[in-house]
Amino acid sequence: MNDRSGQLSNALVPIISVVLGFILGGLLMLATGYNPLLGYQAMFRSAFQSSISIGEILVGAGPLIFTALGFSVANSAGFFNVGLSGQALCGWVASIWVALSMPDSPKAVVVPLAILAGAAAGALAAAIPGLLRAYFGTSEVIVTIMMNYVLLYFANHIVNNVMAPTIISNKGVTKIVGTNGLLREEWLTNLFGGSRVNMGFVLALIFLVLVWFLMKRTTLGFEIRSVGINPFASEYAGMSSRRTIVISMLISGLLAGLGGVVQGLGTFGNYFVQGSSISIGFDGMAVSLLGNGGSVGILLSALLFSILKLGGQGMQFAGVPSELANSVIPLIIFFVGINYVVGRALDKAGEHKKEKKKREVRTVQSLNHKQEGADLE
Repeated sequence: MNDRSGQLSNALVPIISVVLGFILGGLLMLATGYNPLLGYQAMFRSAFQSSISIGEILVGAGPLIFTALGFSVANSAGFFNVGLSGQALCGWVASIWVALSMPDSPKAVVVPLAILAGAAAGALAAAIPGLLRAYFGTSEVIVTIMMNYVLLYFANHIVNNVMAPTIISNKGVTKIVGTNGLLREEWLTNLFGGSRVNMGFVLALIFLVLVWFLMKRTTLGFEIRSVGINPFASEYAGMSSRRTIVISMLISGLLAGLGGVVQGLGTFGNYFVQGSSISIGFDGMAVSLLGNGGSVGILLSALLFSILKLGGQGMQFAGVPSELANSVIPLIIFFVGINYVVGRALDKAGEHKKEKKKREVRTVQSLNHKQEGADLE
């Protein structure tokens, strides 16, 4: 019974967080003189107005699923991988570089090689903080935050000074990858009215299943979760916490790198110099937290975030400024961040109901005893 109530609480916390985010966003609109009903109506109308917009929702959700999965794996091992942005950026640059370097090769060769290159680049970027944490006890939070900056400027250096001039369009911008290197398929584009939807979302769905299987049905997944719960007990049981730390960070970076691959070969088709860390890394963390790290939760959260981002642009047609439209997602993240408070409120409500039920039972029992005494007399 307690397990059921705990599962119900875990399911309700993200739902309540989303609802509270929408409510507080609506209150902000009211406080600034805008109609929240019209604003939200415009948001969802814009997000679902055509097959093209639905395709764009899938486009936005694909990279978020990968970065969310990457964060989930590291978090299961007890680590807070804040370097998803840098790792995804490595995957983006590496995949574009490989694809542009093979302009005449068949798609069956270019795409797998580009995907592998992006995944390897993300894993390599995550291996550094993983090794430092495993063998020197450094804080992975600090190291990954700093590496986001290092990888950002290193990626920009590669585009500006290392890539061959033949694959550069303008200063800091590569050429568009040919059809032999893109994740887009004509039948999928036509299905969604010409949107940028690509096989990246399908790939993300496959990895949702693969990561679930890894974490729930394999020995490695059991070791990752065990180290995350108690590394000392895991060591006592014969598991190598150092090896598990490094492997979990490698998997986390690999998944983030794949998010960058989808961003590059699926969404944009090229790479251009970035002025700051790409948003899919930090948004992926929020998606994972909102989805409780589970595959189904991550899928639904990624779709929600993509809907909010796409629909937020449509709120401006209802007269709502983009700043207010974009405030809903941070508010949801805020309530996800204080999910302990939301969870405690649910627990208190549950305890209150149980106590009330007990009082009712005691009252009925007392009345029965009195009635029995009266019958005896």
